Amino acid sequence: MPSLCFYFQVHQPFRIKNYSFFDIGNTHEYEDDLKNHTILNKVADKCYLKTNQKMLELIQRHNGKFKISYSISGTAIEQFEKYRPDVLQSFIDLASTGCVEFLSETYYHSLSFIFSKTEFKRQVEKHAAIIKKYFNQVPKVFRNTELIYNNELANYIQGMGFKGIICEGVDHLLNGRSPNFVYHAVGADNVKLLLKNHRLSDDIAFRFSDKAWAEFPLTADKFKSWVHDIAGNGETINLFMDYETFGEHQWESTGIFDFLDHLPAEILKHPDFDFKTTSEVIDSLQARDSYDVHEFSSWADSERDLSAWLSNSMQKEAIKQIYSIEKEVLSCGNSEIIKVWERLQTSDHYYYMCTKFWSDGDVHKYFSPFDSPYDAYLYFMNVFSDLECSVKKLHKKIKNTNRVPRTIPINMKKEPKTKAKETIIKNLVLNSDIELSIASAKIKKTEVPLKEQYSKMLAYMSEE
Repeated sequence: MPSLCFYFQVHQPFRIKNYSFFDIGNTHEYEDDLKNHTILNKVADKCYLKTNQKMLELIQRHNGKFKISYSISGTAIEQFEKYRPDVLQSFIDLASTGCVEFLSETYYHSLSFIFSKTEFKRQVEKHAAIIKKYFNQVPKVFRNTELIYNNELANYIQGMGFKGIICEGVDHLLNGRSPNFVYHAVGADNVKLLLKNHRLSDDIAFRFSDKAWAEFPLTADKFKSWVHDIAGNGETINLFMDYETFGEHQWESTGIFDFLDHLPAEILKHPDFDFKTTSEVIDSLQARDSYDVHEFSSWADSERDLSAWLSNSMQKEAIKQIYSIEKEVLSCGNSEIIKVWERLQTSDHYYYMCTKFWSDGDVHKYFSPFDSPYDAYLYFMNVFSDLECSVKKLHKKIKNTNRVPRTIPINMKKEPKTKAKETIIKNLVLNSDIELSIASAKIKKTEVPLKEQYSKMLAYMSEE
């Protein structure tokens, strides 16, 4: 019996504001609260609430035969808590049906597995705690940020006790095989893999409203026929996509909600088809073959690799700097500073710095709150510079607090100054005064053109 496995990604980043060079050292408010609130309100009203209500109706209408899976990033949940608790409650209502599964992921939707296994583990455990808190589930299936995957990840995840991972079905890695079967990970025999059927998934997520597409318009009846044609040639059709597909990327006027409303009934017309959550697929089906992935794959852009986040020097430098202060941040003891550092790991920040062209470039521009990738980089690095200074100041303060004061024995006699020593001291004071005067002159000399230098830097980056 072939199964349809719907999985949806729910994520919102904490976007940073246009934090200029002149803000460094003057303000530690980095996030654009107004923009974050505005965007969440828009997506909540256009997508989350309407789609959650529709999913709840479908579960009830089909007596629990319609089942779905989600992963919700920790940053999205925090924004629901802060701005839209009604959205959070609507997900809680879905969880209570028993027909919805919540997957594990990195709390901050980060690339931490690539740069710090310690931080990766910490984030996965933190995410599991908030899923348990709100949805009363202990995730057993893992979904890495943007479906980033390789054999090493599978082995590590197996060690953390997960039974499955969802990832992209990359054509050249499948080498002619179908994504519509369960696979097992190389080097992690206890981990099963569910591969995204990118053709059918993207028919809904990207091509649904494309009038130039040969299959436009896409109806539930037409899509049903494509799915049913797989009978006998597959065991699970994995439809993985952004949740914002419904109402935000594909507007309500396109008919996307009508499509969703009719799809389950059309699929269930075939007696051999059903809907399953990711865990149900993993528990009910055997792995048919191995899926060998040496280099990292993902579901992003046409390359299906890491280039969406790590293809240019700006992206590489920015993320390198963030993880370079990991030890200092986590040992500073300041929860606000730690929170800032955690949120700066979110992959979206590096996605905004991408300089790709053509269709992939258009997608990056659509999501970015900045005018250009260079602006995204400069504002991010300004935030990093201020954060790094704050961390250094904290550690200096800690060091001074822990320093053992020097004590002078009471009976020690004070040595009288000799004439030679007095001369040395006077010379030291004189030299210090001269150096201070030179330094002061330099400061005054460079104080005026500082803004001009920064403008030239911006112009240079734009030319690049």
